[in-house]
Amino acid sequence: MSVFVPFKAFRPTPENAQAVACKPYDVLNAKEARAESEGNPKSFYNVIKPEINFPDDFDHYAPEVYQKGKEKFFDLVDKGIMYQDSTACYYVYQLIMGDHKQTGLVGCCSIDDYFNNVIKKHELTRPDKEEDRKNHVRASKLNYEPVFLSYPHVDAIDSIVNAAKAKDPVYNFTADDGIRHTLWIIDQPGALNQIYELFKTEVDSIYIADGHHRTAAGALVGQEFRQARNGNSSDGKRDNYVMAVVFPDNQLKILDYNRVIKDLNGWSQSELIEQISKEFDIEEKATAYKPEALHTFGMYLDGKWYKLKAKPGTYDDSDPLNQLDVTILSENVLEPLFNIVDLRKDKRIDFVGGMRGLGELEKRVDSGEMKVAFSMYPVSMDQLISISDNGLIMPPKVTWFEPKLRSGLFVHNLDE
Repeated sequence: MSVFVPFKAFRPTPENAQAVACKPYDVLNAKEARAESEGNPKSFYNVIKPEINFPDDFDHYAPEVYQKGKEKFFDLVDKGIMYQDSTACYYVYQLIMGDHKQTGLVGCCSIDDYFNNVIKKHELTRPDKEEDRKNHVRASKLNYEPVFLSYPHVDAIDSIVNAAKAKDPVYNFTADDGIRHTLWIIDQPGALNQIYELFKTEVDSIYIADGHHRTAAGALVGQEFRQARNGNSSDGKRDNYVMAVVFPDNQLKILDYNRVIKDLNGWSQSELIEQISKEFDIEEKATAYKPEALHTFGMYLDGKWYKLKAKPGTYDDSDPLNQLDVTILSENVLEPLFNIVDLRKDKRIDFVGGMRGLGELEKRVDSGEMKVAFSMYPVSMDQLISISDNGLIMPPKVTWFEPKLRSGLFVHNLDE
């Protein structure tokens, strides 16, 4: 069973929603956030990236930065730009990107579900990033941003969501990146109880899609707060929960997460192709090659595109990790030919999300910044779930979910 409860969100008034909403904290740096929020004091970047309110050389992790985020949040509340709902609700959140649509439920998951592995992980967290998010929660006693989770779809939950969408939304706007964000409220007692019971009886596992650091931070600091007050999981306090948007697994879209490498590790171009041909069938392509199936790859080298198809024996489709294309590429190309063993630390490799397109790979190689690029076939939700269910950890930089949630549309108060 899983625990998913409604809550009284802090959220913008409808006329302020688009001005407040911003991209998640981890998709841009301080300079970019400062530029995007310029001239907009309502921007939620002031809350989730409060370092933009300090000089460039100021320590981004100083206590004053986290305190500033809290001040900026309550400034929005004091000015009436944001307010708190008077009753606990679930919220239906729909995102449309081009011809792709996904609709999730906003609520709160139990931190105990995180520790008991009902909420399942597929990535390792970095201690520095985790501590940064923990400090935001400690300073504010708020979940500023939701985590992005998924669950095996349940028809009865879909029906309740669709009924809510038949009503007028409270927010409906298109952000500057072209993604439409729409929000509805579920506040009827019967529907609230139905959703809670359906998650309790029909959803055995929930999967972290995007936001491992935020999930860990929310759970760990919630646990700190609970221990400090000698509380327990059933006392009804909000620090027992972490805010989340949960999407049915059949609606999510994972994009490719491609690789670019700075040098050829001493190989000539012809030598590299010869070495790769030992484990892959190679075919030169006239145009940019986007892999169309598992175990196929694109390679861009010296102005030319190649299709690489992994030969039998380079993968094991019965093994959740060894069937991953990122594993195949690492074990047969990156490690033996480029001596790139630690994807987290090696500075010779970089990663390009599929939203940027294959043109970005060409640009970075043609500029001379990189020497070779590899385009990847996206990981599927089935693969992610299989790895999570088996208690395994994916290699770094594997999943790129789009569209991204907007921050600032709902905030969870832990101090209740």
